[in-house]
Amino acid sequence: MKNFTNEIKRDLLARPPVSREGAAAALAALLSTGASRTRDGFEVVSENERVAAYFVRLAERFGVQPEIREAVRDPKRMRDKLTISCTGEGAERILGMARSVHGNLAGEQALCYLRAAFLGGGSCTLPHDGASTGYHLECVFFDGARAEEFCELLASFELYGKVVMRGETYVAYVKSREAISDVLSVLGAENALKKLDAVSAAREQSNQENRIQNCMAGNADKAATASARQTLALHYLQACGALQAQPEQLRETAMARLAHPTLSLSELAALLGVSKGGLNHRMRKLMQLYGEIHQ
Repeated sequence: MKNFTNEIKRDLLARPPVSREGAAAALAALLSTGASRTRDGFEVVSENERVAAYFVRLAERFGVQPEIREAVRDPKRMRDKLTISCTGEGAERILGMARSVHGNLAGEQALCYLRAAFLGGGSCTLPHDGASTGYHLECVFFDGARAEEFCELLASFELYGKVVMRGETYVAYVKSREAISDVLSVLGAENALKKLDAVSAAREQSNQENRIQNCMAGNADKAATASARQTLALHYLQACGALQAQPEQLRETAMARLAHPTLSLSELAALLGVSKGGLNHRMRKLMQLYGEIHQ
């Protein structure tokens, strides 16, 4: 689902930090996922206008007024990338505050950091028809220590992620529907969690239907193979004259199978007016006879 990441971000944007400490943690997370140093400060790049505005509001709480300097069109994603510039004393204030936050995060402050980190560098994909990928939630950092810290904060809430290097970035990620569900629950992304549950239920229903169809197809294949084997055996018994010496019920069964080689046992039993169990009993006797003679 292409919009699922945005669904999560909408939920998280609706939970801005209440305390000054939470706002500091959120700023530190956004710097960890989207900031780059410049000669006189730093820049934060975002393709989400609401996330850009969120960053500006957080900075303003500390008396810093960042500048949304330019919007560049991303031709691959067909979206604008916003560059937010922060320079001078304000930039140093924000950067210094971020440095003091790392390694001292707990409780609500840790949640603010996790939410903002996803806002800055997170994405989540869900499986869909024809896709080879499954459930995957990740957050991209430019520093391995920050990615490891993200996983440590997850672990403090009994959520467990891993870190992998991707090019020049570090990706903290969790997989499986259950793990992603737990992360969304802890972060308070309630609407996204409901959508995840709906997608999961629909996928499970589809998988169940596929299992039933595969089972039915497998049973049909087995029935066709058994019918072919029976038909060959009965042709052999007929050719060697062994059928003529059998009781009428067995002869009737053999001739019905030879006349209708594609019918299932249930259909053949209905044609002969006997139970499926009775027909199975007759067929086993005929196949036993074939085995004795053919040896």
